[in-house]
Amino acid sequence: MFSGSYKSSVRKALSVCNSVADGDFEARIINIDEKGEAGELLHAINRLIDRTDAYVRETKASLEYVVDNKYFRTISEKGMLGAFGDASRTINKAMKTMEGRVEAFGDVVAKFEGDMGVAIGSVTEAADELKSSAQNMEETTSSVSQQSIAVAAAAEEASANVSSVAAATEEMTTSVGEISEQVNLSSQITSAAVEEVRQANKDVGSLSEASKKIGEVVALIADIADQTNLLALNTSIEAARAGEAGKGFAVVASEVKNLANQTATATEEIGKQISEIQEASTRAVEAIAKIGETMGRVDEVSTTIAAAVEEQSAATQEIASSVDMASSGTAEVSSNISTISSSVAENKEMAGGVLTSSEKLSENGQTMRSAVDEFLTEVRKVI
Repeated sequence: MFSGSYKSSVRKALSVCNSVADGDFEARIINIDEKGEAGELLHAINRLIDRTDAYVRETKASLEYVVDNKYFRTISEKGMLGAFGDASRTINKAMKTMEGRVEAFGDVVAKFEGDMGVAIGSVTEAADELKSSAQNMEETTSSVSQQSIAVAAAAEEASANVSSVAAATEEMTTSVGEISEQVNLSSQITSAAVEEVRQANKDVGSLSEASKKIGEVVALIADIADQTNLLALNTSIEAARAGEAGKGFAVVASEVKNLANQTATATEEIGKQISEIQEASTRAVEAIAKIGETMGRVDEVSTTIAAAVEEQSAATQEIASSVDMASSGTAEVSSNISTISSSVAENKEMAGGVLTSSEKLSENGQTMRSAVDEFLTEVRKVI
């Protein structure tokens, strides 16, 4: 089929083609002595290997830079004909596209990194501020709680003091009432004495000169009787102001009783004098004069007692009114303090919740930062 020279050329071509097929692009057909189509075939095989080798070398060099994210090293299209040229242009175009996309992706990653840095910084700053505010709120509520407890204790003490004052005022009112009763009794005694004097005046009515004098005395006794109540009341108050009210009042009451007895004796004597007016008119006039003096003293005492009792009664009523208002006020303060204490306790609990949430938020911010850093690290490995 083939001559010896052709067989030799085929063996050369076959050996080189097998080497190239195994990836050895250094293999070439050398010492081509053949002429004609055999020689052209061998040279064509070498050109094919050269162009394939050049294409492979250019592609390899270009892609080695691509591995390092460098896209400036393109495939030289010079001498690349046909499919080699098309493939080279396609690869170069793909590299340009890859370069643009990687740059765009890098810009996106950079922007993402900046935005996330700002966001995480804001979250961390907000968490710190929230934590600080929560701590301040907790400290404030603790302080307010302590103050509320102190105010509540003071309000309770004030309420107890007001109750004591109320009890004392009630006792004072009772004492004033008792004094008033004693003054009324003294007034009754004085009235009885006045009545006896009037009876004595009637008994001596037969004596013209003596009756006129007795009438004047009786009128004087009547005026004195009207003031006896005030005198007795004043006496009791003055006695109370002087010291032990009971003892002082007992002395005054005893004096009033003695005065009443004297009045009774005087009026009895007036009766006797009237029966014996013709014989003892002088003594009757003297007795009536003594009664007038006694009733004058009773009148003075009664006037003083009445004024003092009236003043004390008004003061007691005013104190009672003030005590009622103070009692209502302390009750309202206690109620308000109780409400405030409850609100403070709720706020303190809420502050604790906010503090816990701020701590979790801060932890989440740190976790987010770590996750973003890890993500960016992995992305940079890709690009």
